[in-house]
Amino acid sequence: MSTTTIRLPDDLKARIASAAQRAGVSSHNFILQALAEKTDQEERRAELDALADSRYAQILASGQTIVWEDMRSYLMQRASGQQAARPQAGKSER
Repeated sequence: MSTTTIRLPDDLKARIASAAQRAGVSSHNFILQALAEKTDQEERRAELDALADSRYAQILASGQTIVWEDMRSYLMQRASGQQAARPQAGKSER
């Protein structure tokens, strides 16, 4: 484990101490948890961005898309518990 120094404004330090006390942990542990949560969130966002970029590249390469109205109808039917045929991808008309 290594040490990193951060400078906290007095008002933020007081808010952290208060929140940590309510959570039943030390300020140190509260800060570690907050940093871990923020890091996890950013890592998940980066994974999602990479997946979206990959899927968009596939769309551009294939030219295959599903018309939104068809997909919306399919999703609405599925959400209401109905059987629905998956919409088929086709070349974009744009």
